[in-house]
Amino acid sequence: MLRFAITLFAVITSSACKKYGCLEGDTHKPKPSPEPDLHECTLYSESSCCHADFTAQLAPSPVIKVQNSYWNRCGQLSESCEDFTKKIECFYRCSPHAAHWMHRNRTAAVQSVPLCQSFCDDWYEACKDDSICVHNWLTDWEWDESGENRCKDKCIPYSKMYANGTDMCQNMWGESFKVSESSCLCLQMNEKDKVAIKYLLSESSEESSSSSSSSGSSSEEQACQKNLLKFEKFKGEEGEQTR
Repeated sequence: MLRFAITLFAVITSSACKKYGCLEGDTHKPKPSPEPDLHECTLYSESSCCHADFTAQLAPSPVIKVQNSYWNRCGQLSESCEDFTKKIECFYRCSPHAAHWMHRNRTAAVQSVPLCQSFCDDWYEACKDDSICVHNWLTDWEWDESGENRCKDKCIPYSKMYANGTDMCQNMWGESFKVSESSCLCLQMNEKDKVAIKYLLSESSEESSSSSSSSGSSSEEQACQKNLLKFEKFKGEEGEQTR
């Protein structure tokens, strides 16, 4: 049913903005397919836009660099901060749904991906004591002749670079992400996204979010919350059975 909904949505929307495919970055596949041997980003193993060999860069901890982008220009990230950074990287590189939010002018980029407020707050809390030297990871680096990123400014704590989780989510990756007003019609970069994505990929969800000032009053919000509770109950019972 979900695959049908995704396919239908792809047919009735502009071909310039792919809804069921992959972004067009240098590590992305043309279309998603299973990757059972992912070293990291296993959330997307059933349908992935990245190859397993790419995720080998994210498997060790601490992560030194991904492609030519170093993560340690202000020192190694703490384990908790690195974990959230990996989740963002995994979504961008591997998610079969990222292309739903493909940037209008840059087919290798995403735009306005809705993140849950709780995710942004937790991400900020995990990184606030780590250090960073750029406000926008996509544009503010200085790139040397070898194509590697360098700091242009001094390193400061995340807590001084960003005011809070909302500020960080909506600026660290430029316009890639936005904080959703909904607590369900948004991504958390975990298994709960399986519930939210069903509604986020539907045309009616986009229409209601643009026409209604309160996403919480929408039928999609109510249905999402109901199914999220069912999912959490199922996972809880599943966990009890495996003990």
